[in-house]
Amino acid sequence: MQNRIVSFLPSATEILYELGVGDQVLAVTHECNYPVEAKTKPRVIHSSFDPEKMTSHEIDNKVVELIHTQKDIYVLDEEILKKANPDLIVAQGICEVCSPYTREINRAVTILNNKPQVLILDPRNLDNILQNIIEIGNKVDRTEQAQNLVAKLRSRIKNIKDVSKISRPKVLCIEWLDPLFTAGHWVPQMVEIAGGINGISSTGEQSRRMDIDEAAKFEPDIIILMPCGFDVNRTILEYEKLSKDRKWSSIPAVKQGNLYAVDANEYFSKPGPRTVTGIEILSKIIHPDTFKAIQIPEDSVRKIKQ
Repeated sequence: MQNRIVSFLPSATEILYELGVGDQVLAVTHECNYPVEAKTKPRVIHSSFDPEKMTSHEIDNKVVELIHTQKDIYVLDEEILKKANPDLIVAQGICEVCSPYTREINRAVTILNNKPQVLILDPRNLDNILQNIIEIGNKVDRTEQAQNLVAKLRSRIKNIKDVSKISRPKVLCIEWLDPLFTAGHWVPQMVEIAGGINGISSTGEQSRRMDIDEAAKFEPDIIILMPCGFDVNRTILEYEKLSKDRKWSSIPAVKQGNLYAVDANEYFSKPGPRTVTGIEILSKIIHPDTFKAIQIPEDSVRKIKQ
C-alpha cells in the first residue's frame, strides 16, 4: 500500500529512505538533508530565524526568548502541507528546540481535512532509536526491511561493544558551547559502548546547562564537542571564545590536547541509523589503536589544537 507521508523529523526521513519508501515522502523539514534525495522534497517546516548568521550565544538567547514568549521556533507551510495531504505524519516529542513539536503537529492536523495518522517518536537511548525504526517499518508496510536494518545496526554496535578495552578513559561530551550544555539522551550510552566512562550526564536524561566547574571537577581525559546541528568546521569556529577561558584551559583533557570536534549534525544530534556511525567515531577517538580497522566518514572528527 502506498502512503502519503510528511516527515517532521530528519532522522525519520533517513529511516524512510533506508526502508525504500522515499518516494512516498511528499514533504520534509528544512533540516532533512540526508540522503541527498531528501533535499529535493518540498519543505513543509522552516526555522523562524536564521541560525547560520548567529553565534551560539545568540541562538540560545533567541530560542529562550521564543519559548518564554510562546512564539514559534518553527514555521509550518500550510500550502505545502495541504498539497501533500498526508495520511501519515512522523514527528517527535523529545525536544521542542531540535525539531517541530506538539504545537506544529496539532496545527498540521487541524488544518487538514482528512485526519492523518501521527506517529510520535520519543527516543531516549539507543534501544529506543532502534525500536523507532521498527515502528516506522510497521507503519509503512516495511516490517521485514526494518528488522533487517536493525539487525545490521545491532551487529555493528556489538562489534564495538564486545572488543576488550585495556582502559576506560573519562569522557565529557558537550552539546552546546555558549552557554555550555551537557550531551544527554543517547550520547552517554554511545560513550560507554565505545569504551569510555561518560561524565556529568546520564543516558536518557535531557541535555542541560552545565558549568565549567562541573567539567573541571570531573577531570575528563577526553572532551568531545558536539554542538547540536553543527558540523566540525562550525564547531571549531564557535570554540574560539571558550578556548580563552582560564578555567577551561586548566581541565586535564584540554591541557593534554585530548579535545575533539565531531560532526554532530550528521552522527550525534539526530536519532537515526547514523547514530551507530557516531559510536564508531567515538571508538576511534577513545581507543584509536584498538579500532584502527574501523572506517569512519571523512571530516567526521577533528582534533582541536589549543
